[in-house]
Amino acid sequence: MKRRDFVRLMGAAAIFPGSLKAIADGHLPVAEQPNIVLIIADDQGYADLGCAGLARDVATPNLDRLAARGTRFTQAYATSPICNPSRAGLITGCYQQRYGTFWYGGKGIHDPRFATLPETLAKQGYVNGLVGKVHYGSHDHKVENRNFPLNHGFDEFYGFTSPRKHYINHRAEAEAEFQRIKKENGKRGQSLRQGPMWEGREKKDTTGFSSDLFGRKACEFIERHREEKFFLQISFNAVHNFTHQLPESYLDEHDLEGYTDWDPAKEEYYDWYKKGRFPNNPEGRAHYLGQLHYLDRAVGQVTDRVRALGLEEKTIILFVGDNGGSTPIYADNGPLRGSKYTLYEGGIRVPMIVSWPGRFAEGAVCDNMLSAMDLYPTICSAAGAEIPGHVEGVDLAPLLSGERPALAHDTLIWDTGQEVAVRQGKWKMRVASSNRYARYEMVELEEGEFLHDLEADPGEKTNLAEEHPEILERLKGVHRKWRASLGEK
Repeated sequence: MKRRDFVRLMGAAAIFPGSLKAIADGHLPVAEQPNIVLIIADDQGYADLGCAGLARDVATPNLDRLAARGTRFTQAYATSPICNPSRAGLITGCYQQRYGTFWYGGKGIHDPRFATLPETLAKQGYVNGLVGKVHYGSHDHKVENRNFPLNHGFDEFYGFTSPRKHYINHRAEAEAEFQRIKKENGKRGQSLRQGPMWEGREKKDTTGFSSDLFGRKACEFIERHREEKFFLQISFNAVHNFTHQLPESYLDEHDLEGYTDWDPAKEEYYDWYKKGRFPNNPEGRAHYLGQLHYLDRAVGQVTDRVRALGLEEKTIILFVGDNGGSTPIYADNGPLRGSKYTLYEGGIRVPMIVSWPGRFAEGAVCDNMLSAMDLYPTICSAAGAEIPGHVEGVDLAPLLSGERPALAHDTLIWDTGQEVAVRQGKWKMRVASSNRYARYEMVELEEGEFLHDLEADPGEKTNLAEEHPEILERLKGVHRKWRASLGEK
C-alpha cells in the first residue's frame, strides 16, 4: 500500500476508532448494521474505470464518485477468468473448485454445505434481493434447483438465468421466432437470449434496455425496504457480449452505424461472431463504451437513491468485475497482458471498490493482493454475522480501518482444467496445456510453463522459468497440494 493511502486509512481510523474496531472484531451492534449493495460488472476491462487513469477514452463519473467515497483496489482478483465459476466463488466466499466448478457448465453452487452470502445474512435478519444476471452452472433456470436465486437465500429476484442476455429484446415471441428461423435454415449457434425476464419464479415479457431496467428495479427494491436492513446484489450483463445492442438514440447521438444481430437465414453463426470481435469491428470500442456508459449511469441512479433516502452513511456499497476484461469485445486491460478466458493478469485482475462513508477510508487506493472472495467475509464483518468455516476470503475491515494496512493474501490459486496459475508475493506461475477455448474466442494464449516477476513485469512479457526453476517448482507444488485438498467431486 502506498504511504498516502496508509495515511488516509489511518486518518479514518482516528475519526471513527470505536466503530471501526467493532467492525473489525465482528461485534457491531445490531442497530448499526449497514445496508449492503453489491454491484457486479460483466467483463469490464481493468483500465475501463475513469479514476484509474489508464484509458483516455473512458468516462465513468459515477463509479469515480464511488471510488472517491471509498477505497479502490488495484490488485484484486477474480477466482476464474470466466463468469460462472467466478460468480460461484464470490457468492460462497471460497474456491469454487471445492464443489466441482472449474469451467463453464457443471452443477454450480449445488452443495448446501457451502452457505451463500445471502443465506448467512438472512440469519442476521436481512431482506435479500438480486437484480440482474444469475450464472453459476447448467441448471440456473430450473426453479427447483439450488442455483435458482430464491433457493439460496434471496427473497426477491428480477433478472435472467443464463450466460448472457439480449440488452433490448425481452419477449418470448422474439426468442421463439429466432429459434424458428434458426431451425428452418439448419443453423447451429448460440442463442441471442431474447426471452423474458424472471420476476420471482415467473417469466414476464417486458420492454426496455437491460441496464436501465436493472437500475430502476434496484432503486425500487431500496425504496421498498428503506426501513429494513437489506442486502441487494445488482449483477449487470453490461459490458458482456453483444455490446452492439444499444438504444437507437445512443447510436444516432454518437453517429454510429451499429452492428446487426445474427440472422440464421443469412450466415453461419461463427462467421457473424468473428465480424463483431476485435479487430474486425471498426465500431467495437464505441459500442463497448456505450454499454459502459449505461452501466455507470445505472450505478449513479442507485447511489443517488441511497443518498436521497438518507442512507448513504448506513450503506456499504461494493463494486467488482466478475472476471478480466474481454478484449475481443474491445475491453481495455491497460498494462496487463491477456483477456477473459485466460489466466494472464488481464483475464483475472478486476476493478474493485468498497465504500462506506463515515466508516471506511475515503479516496484511498490500495495495492495489496486481494480476492473477490474477500467480499463475503468483509460483508459479514460489517453486518456482525459469523463468517462460515468454508470461507477462504479475508475480512478486509482491519485493512479498511487502518489497523492492518499490510493485510493481503500470501497466495492465490487458479485452475480452469486447461490452465493453472499460482501467485505468491511478486511471483506468478502459469501452466497452459491447451488453447482450444482461446482460439475460438479469438484471444492469445501461449502454451507451456511460465514464471513472472509481477513487480518488475506486470505485463508478463519475460519468462523466468529457466532462470528460476526452483521457484517454478515450488509454485507448482503449491498447486499440486491445493488440488489434492479438493478431494473427489
